[in-house]
Amino acid sequence: MKYVVLIHSNMQPWGHPTIDFTEVGRAVPVDERAAMGKEFDELLAELSASGELVTGLALDAPSTARTYRWEGKRPVNTDGPYAESKEQLAGFFILDCATRDRAEELAAKFAGPGDVIELRPEMEF
Repeated sequence: MKYVVLIHSNMQPWGHPTIDFTEVGRAVPVDERAAMGKEFDELLAELSASGELVTGLALDAPSTARTYRWEGKRPVNTDGPYAESKEQLAGFFILDCATRDRAEELAAKFAGPGDVIELRPEMEF
């Protein structure tokens, strides 16, 4: 089953990796951040080799977004993110895991300083 790992972060300024742009992330000593980055790269390599990593993508700043809503009988678009919030969607990974337990085990490894991680299964039709 496929799961999406959504990464939400409050980044000022916006940038990736998120640990380098969050207040709590910048408080982590540089050598520890480097070690965490190495561990994350190793995790992605492991998931790619096992076939569990389908894809991942870092997103540009919320200010670059366009929002589309249905009004009356047609879609109307506006600038900016879909909602006012401190935390915005910063990126995502799609995993293909045999079990929900495995997806939850992996999602916990995506959490970093200043991030909020959401794990959501795909909807089956």
